Amino acid sequence: MSKQLSPFTKQQLLPQEETLEIFKKKGNLFIGIPKENSYQEKRVCLTPDAVYALVSNGHQVILESGAGDGANFVDRDYSEAGAEITNDTAKVFACPMILKVEPPTLDEIKLINPQTILISALQIKTQTKKYFEALAAKRITALAFEFIRDSDGNYPAVKSQSEIAGTASVLIASELLSDSSSGNGRMFGNISGVPPLEVVILGAGTVGEFAARSSIGLGASVKIFDNSITKLRRVQAHLGRPLYTSTIQPKNLTKALKRCDVLIGAVRGSNRAPVIVNESMVESMKKGSILIDVSIDMGGCVETSEVTSHKNPTFIKYGVVHYCVPNIPARYSRTSSLSISNIFTPYLLKIADDGGIENSLRFDKGLKNGLYFYHGILTSKSVGEWFDLNYSDINLIIF
Repeated sequence: MSKQLSPFTKQQLLPQEETLEIFKKKGNLFIGIPKENSYQEKRVCLTPDAVYALVSNGHQVILESGAGDGANFVDRDYSEAGAEITNDTAKVFACPMILKVEPPTLDEIKLINPQTILISALQIKTQTKKYFEALAAKRITALAFEFIRDSDGNYPAVKSQSEIAGTASVLIASELLSDSSSGNGRMFGNISGVPPLEVVILGAGTVGEFAARSSIGLGASVKIFDNSITKLRRVQAHLGRPLYTSTIQPKNLTKALKRCDVLIGAVRGSNRAPVIVNESMVESMKKGSILIDVSIDMGGCVETSEVTSHKNPTFIKYGVVHYCVPNIPARYSRTSSLSISNIFTPYLLKIADDGGIENSLRFDKGLKNGLYFYHGILTSKSVGEWFDLNYSDINLIIF
């Protein structure tokens, strides 16, 4: 009688330990931080403390000399934190990972090596088709930090800069109200026996909420207008007090504008901010009142708004002082840099812990949301449709 042979050895038939997939660590991060050359951009991605945290974890940071000057962080602060300081711009852009606040220019992209990881803002409305073609040619993996989501579904970079813009708008208005700035001489502050200063805020988003918070803290009477009842309800809940809220109705808005001392426009749109305040409404406002259009980076929500700069921030029309500077957070460069750095640092440490950007993208849906190029392949639907470029679903590339 023939003996049947088993296809397995006795050892193989014994219970075996489960073998789990082990992700290979891809080494430490090598980060380059170039100096920002965009007009009036003074922010920097990482503070010296953030650099120290990264270097302490075994990562390398090369900083272009003077990159932190605009935010009052000197080269010595960074060198003492463990960064390498260089005057060679090309050396910084040659790093495997580049961190920037503003997106790189076409000339800067030429300095970037193929297969580099770029983390910066995208600012899609200011870009051209050539920018994306240049990134594709270099097979770059690029993330836009304004599209990165956190675990709650919020956009932390946008939210933090909006908080600064909202608070800053009230501080700027207070400064402009003084007689020395051609204002009407009114002062924020609940002075006994003096009627409180009146502030009208258009938009109940993050900018509007923090503008209201600061105005109330200084004793002003605040009125918030927004067509979203949900947003108006949320603002009242966050501020923890009842205040005047209204949907945007021309009659109510015109009445409020005639009485107000400060108007803060903080309305967003999908493409362009809607024009809510027309020229006749501005003409009806009090002489010496202040108009701050925070929506100017999306076209402005006031008909009389025109883009101004940090150097020449205001102009007067119909006796109303207009402040229409895009990128208000750059005026408070150190605070803005600290805020951006606080968002960047945990993500960088996590990318290293995960063993590289590929693994982080695989497990972090919020980080993946910020990706618009993967090894030269466009993965953003909105960019593809906007600039008529071919794009691929990142979920079909990274599983």
